[in-house]
Formats: sequence, structure tokens, C-alpha cells
Amino acid sequence: MSDALAPSHLRVLNPATEELVAVVPAATRDDVDAAVARAAAAQRAWAAAAPADRARLLRRFAAVVDAHVEELALLEVSEAGHTIGNARWEAGNVRDLLEFAAGGVERLSGRQIPVAGGIDVTFLEPLGVIGVIAPWNFPMPIAAWGLAPALAAGNAVILKPAETTPLTALRLAELALEAGIPEHLFQVLPGHGDTAGDALVEHPGVAKIVFTGSTRVGKQIMAKCADRVKRVTLELGGKSPNIVFADADLEAAAAAAPMSFLDNSGQDCCARTRILVQRSAYDRFLELVAPAVQAVAVGDPLDDKTQMGPLISRVQLDRVRSFVTDDLTAVRGSAPEGPGFWYPPTLVTGAAPTDPVAREEVFGPVAVVLPFEDEEDAVRLANATEYGLSGSLWTRDIGRALRVSRAVAAGNLSVNSHSSVRYWTPFGGYKQSGLGRELGPDALTAFTETKNVFISTEA
Repeated sequence: MSDALAPSHLRVLNPATEELVAVVPAATRDDVDAAVARAAAAQRAWAAAAPADRARLLRRFAAVVDAHVEELALLEVSEAGHTIGNARWEAGNVRDLLEFAAGGVERLSGRQIPVAGGIDVTFLEPLGVIGVIAPWNFPMPIAAWGLAPALAAGNAVILKPAETTPLTALRLAELALEAGIPEHLFQVLPGHGDTAGDALVEHPGVAKIVFTGSTRVGKQIMAKCADRVKRVTLELGGKSPNIVFADADLEAAAAAAPMSFLDNSGQDCCARTRILVQRSAYDRFLELVAPAVQAVAVGDPLDDKTQMGPLISRVQLDRVRSFVTDDLTAVRGSAPEGPGFWYPPTLVTGAAPTDPVAREEVFGPVAVVLPFEDEEDAVRLANATEYGLSGSLWTRDIGRALRVSRAVAAGNLSVNSHSSVRYWTPFGGYKQSGLGRELGPDALTAFTETKNVFISTEA
């Protein structure tokens, strides 16, 4: 495709081979206007439907997704470079999110509040048209974080996928229609962020924006939404700590550490990229973790034995390389040579806490190991960042686990584990890692407005 056509089309490349997978038309501002008008009309009928009917259709959507898990997974591998095991999980997660959201439709209830002179009731009403702007690092599940609860709460959804990963989103829209989801209720508009994305954010007919991506872009979106007092949920960057105390099971902590920052090639806002180890256990931990990092299998994403695939693009590869400078000491694994956006698993051991690789979000398969002295020092280091999304701590002392969990400024913490995301528990960040919460038992209410009605009973 010539450069002259580039603004009107998106080129989808396979990150493992750099081969062209697809060319997709890019939505214009006029396309966004038309989509919002269609969505608004579809939403009114959807909101008026019986809750049981909405739930039934969402469960049908989940069943159709389940029947196409392998197809969706292969699309994810081709456009995002994910390992096939991860991609199958991600497609299954879309199914699970739809099922979970469907279960909340008939339980999305208001309250009766005791008052004098009558009764007072609240109603949770849908917002209208929701704009979901999804990232390229987890295209399917994060899109579903927004679309599933928004649809369940009675809204219409317009999804703008990332420029590099539109294919699974387009296929999900087709599967929604196959399942009987009303036409125009869930639309996908691939496009450039500064065109389709901005148009969606600025459109007066869009009631809320759900954005997952960089903190820089999130701030821009928040500023644009402020002009119309438009609701926004932001899931942004992270520089999450993995705190290992000397009393921890060091073998278990070291065995779990590599994939806590190498999963999805480190392109994960929850990646534990700052490994903080108590000084008395530092040398022993390095002895254990270095060979574990070097043993991670990097290669063909379609091979079931592969643990880590390529980065998403040449731009991302160059960015990751810029963080690991020649003056740093590093333990490296291996990665394929030749075509593809490959970078080896890398553990930096010679960085200062003030170095960019220790402070900034790399978004690649790179972590730093830093020593700390005691509990107070661990908390200080853990909180010495503008981010506060996730983190882990390893200790056998339950009192310490609770104290440190309360002291670390992050929205999602795990003890003796690296689990961050479950669709039935809330997810979101502190500080510049975001605004609002997604998932969990309150996911649907984030897409509603509370209306209060007082009914006088006085004669």
C-alpha cells in the first residue's frame, strides 16, 4: 500500500514475522457521527427491553464467542504476537466477562431510602452511548471490560480498537450480530487516535469514555472530556513493585518472578518490573532468579511451549532498547534473530533507583532488581513512583503482609502471588495509574446514572 493511502487505512502486521496480515479502512469523523446516531437509536430500544431479555442475549453472545475461541485466538496471535496459550485465555475471558455481566442485569437494582412524609427510591439508569478506546496489548479482554458491563447496564457501545490490533474487535462485532445482539448496539470503528479517537471523545452524543493506554494520552482524553463534564474511566500506566522479604520462600518468589514481568512480552501495565529484595536475601535471590529468566522460552507464538513472543511493533522495540543502556549490568535470555520485533528477557541488576529503567514504564520484557533494608525502606521504594496500579509482596509473616499491603499506594496487590486481574473483583489504579474502577461486582453501576424519586404519601 502506498504512503498516500496510509491516512485512510490501517496496516496490520504480524509482530513475529513483519508480514502484512490485513489492510483495514480507517474511520473518519463523519463515520463517528453516523455511528453515534445509529447507536443512540439502538440504545433506546435496548434500555426498554426486559432485563431478562438483555441477559439472555448477552449469554447467547458469550456462547457464540465460546464456539469461536480458537478462531479469535489465532487472530490475536497474528495481529498482536501473543502466545497461543495466552490468546486462547484472552478469548475465553471475553466469554467469561459476558457471562458475568449477564448475571448482573437482573440485579442492577436501586434502593428504598427511609424518609419522612413518603417513600424515596433510586433507579440506576443507563448513560446512553459509551465510547470504549481499547489498547493493543490486550485487545480482546480489555475491550470486553468496557463493552460487557456497558451493554448489560442498558447502554450502546462504540469500540475503537488500537490501530495495530483491529481484527479481533471487528470479528467480535460480527459474532455479536450472529448471537442476536441488536444491530448498531455494538459497533467497532477502527481508526487513528487523532481522528476517530478524538471524534469519539469530543462527540456530544457520547456519554462516557472508557480508555486504557498511556498516562500521557489519558491526560489528554480527560482534559477533552472535562469540557463537556463527560464521564471517564482511565486505566493507565504502571511501574509495579515485586517486594521480596528475607523471610519469604525465596525459591517460590524467584520461580514466579520472570513471568510477572515477561508475560505478554512485558507489555502489561501490571508487570512487576521493579523487583525489590531485602538486602540480606539479595544475593541468594539473584542466584535463583537469573537462570529462571534465562530459561524462559521465547519464539514462535503458535508453539504451545513458547512462553514469550515478540513486541508489538518496531517503534516499541526501539523504545525498549533505549532503556537498557551499555552502562547497566543485565542478565539476558535469548530471542530469535531475523524478522520480527524480538527482544530478549532482561533483568537489570546494576541500576540506581533514579535511572529511567527503574522509574519509567518500559512496556517490554525488562525488570530491575533493587535492594532494600527493612519494611519502611521497602514501602518507601515501592511508593517512589508516579504510578500506583499493582504490585506483589512475598513474606511468611501475615502481619507484615497486611501492614505493607495497606502502606503501598496501589489499587491491586497480591501476597505470595502475582495475580492482578479477576473479572469478579475490582481493578484500577492510584495516582497517575488511572481513574475509576473496572470489573468486579460494581462494574455495571459504573455505566449508570442514579436517579432519586420521592413520592409523597401525605394527604
